[in-house]
Amino acid sequence: MGRKPTIADVARRAGVSRATVSFVLNGRPGVAEGTKARVLAAAEGLGWTPSRQARALSLGKAGAYGLVLARDPEQIGADPFFPAFIAGVEAVLGRRGDGLMVHVTTPEREQDVYRRLAAEQQVDGVLLTDLRRDDPRPPLVREVGLPAVVVGQPEWGGGLTAVSLDDEPAYAAAVRRLAELGHRHIAHVEGPQDLLHARRRRRAWETTLRALGLPEGPVLPGGFTPEGGAQATRELLSGRAEPPTAIVYGNDLAAMAGLSVAQELGVRVPEQVSLVGYDDAPLTRYSYPPLASARADARGWGEAAARALDAVIADGTAAHVQLPPAQFVPRASIGPAPRG
Repeated sequence: MGRKPTIADVARRAGVSRATVSFVLNGRPGVAEGTKARVLAAAEGLGWTPSRQARALSLGKAGAYGLVLARDPEQIGADPFFPAFIAGVEAVLGRRGDGLMVHVTTPEREQDVYRRLAAEQQVDGVLLTDLRRDDPRPPLVREVGLPAVVVGQPEWGGGLTAVSLDDEPAYAAAVRRLAELGHRHIAHVEGPQDLLHARRRRRAWETTLRALGLPEGPVLPGGFTPEGGAQATRELLSGRAEPPTAIVYGNDLAAMAGLSVAQELGVRVPEQVSLVGYDDAPLTRYSYPPLASARADARGWGEAAARALDAVIADGTAAHVQLPPAQFVPRASIGPAPRG
């Protein structure tokens, strides 16, 4: 034919209207079996499948939710949060045959992705994660008409429905436990401070130390990455006259790398330094020694976020959802502060 076949070509070959072709391809009732067979045979013979935009127009929905991640792909694969969170979303969508469309992009192209998702009707709504300071996405999704749910604190979303899980109690519990064990020099290896949840974790560390009357230990960037955690730990343990006796990390990736560096430097854990991560990734239980961490139900968070977006799409709005807070999980990587 010299061009891609269209729904009109299928209708012409099957001897039916374009509306009938749409009804058949989308499984709607009221079409005779013989007519269905002719339409399907015509579509197969022409090699025609409906575009996503056409299916969205005919059904009134795309059958997919969107998750746009402006992160390095390798970091996403290594971060234990996102696989569990995505599994939770898929558990809800998969029951009805819908799916999650994940876009990995750069911060510079992020807004273009949201505009394209809306313009091409590729998704029915989006989940906003990794909220940042002065984040442009909440007003953007309103502008382009995309239903959205914020995965984070309600005050971050500019009025959008939020599904939140409080990480501050776990951080406070970790610092308090270290203080009970005699630690007075507690460092923090923080996540990227443009991310609001990384700032929130640092604030919990600072506030708890202040409440206990302890000095704030050194703070070094870790970037939520193994490389950042390793570099920060090396500086803390080998580059200072008075190294900390305990280190609280922004996540388990940085903490596991820090544990490896401590062992490389001959610094015994927990006899000489105690280490605490966040996320309670499965590998933390099998490190040596097992890593103390904070358990947040990432899969449950994904399920709750998907259900909240269902409600927003159906009703235009939904109440904020507050999940149970993260829980501090003490393990053998923490112990009494070294004497002297």
